[in-house]
Amino acid sequence: MRILLVEDNKVLADWLSRALRKGHYTVDWIDNGADADFALRSESYSLVILDLALPKLDGREVLKRLRARNDSTPVLILTANNSIQSRVSELDHGADDYMAKPFEVEELEARIRMLLRRSSKLVNPLVVCGDLQYNTNTREFSVAGKLLALTPREHAVLEVLVTRIGVTVSKQALAQSLFSMDEEVSPDAIEIYVHRVRKKLEHSVVSIVTLRGLGYLLREMADAS
Repeated sequence: MRILLVEDNKVLADWLSRALRKGHYTVDWIDNGADADFALRSESYSLVILDLALPKLDGREVLKRLRARNDSTPVLILTANNSIQSRVSELDHGADDYMAKPFEVEELEARIRMLLRRSSKLVNPLVVCGDLQYNTNTREFSVAGKLLALTPREHAVLEVLVTRIGVTVSKQALAQSLFSMDEEVSPDAIEIYVHRVRKKLEHSVVSIVTLRGLGYLLREMADAS
């Protein structure tokens, strides 16, 4: 899952970026509203963490422009203003959630998980496909009850596929989830990571199917035709 963090406090942004990457999220950090607005026009994100007091373009305007484009990407507001009026205003203007500074990273991560479940239309925190299970709270995978050991990139591939069961995911969509904007992506990188995940699922009843020219699909092998 790829997150855009828009925060002009470098110390806070560095700390939060490290915490999120440790939790297997891909993170792009931008320190001003104008560049964030451009990134949201040109890149794809699973979630935006948005400060309000930003240079060049404030967070409210970034949010306003995002929603004016009918972009439904979840937005979690971070701000030092914790007044009821401010919370109501930002929620009314299209924010999905709101956290006041200072905050505990554990609560922030719980809110992120909730927003990602909601945007993926997942009602149950436990996603099941055959003998593969994904716990959206712990963000752990298991096969037949045994934890599945995955590298961060492998985890990202499987997370995208399992939260879109029955939907074909393009190679471009996988790349956008795996890599931040400052990373170079080789043409074969996605195929390599998909191959590695396939190897780790070879004793499962679940398979990653390649649909040539379209992308990848996660499904039970019994359903394959």
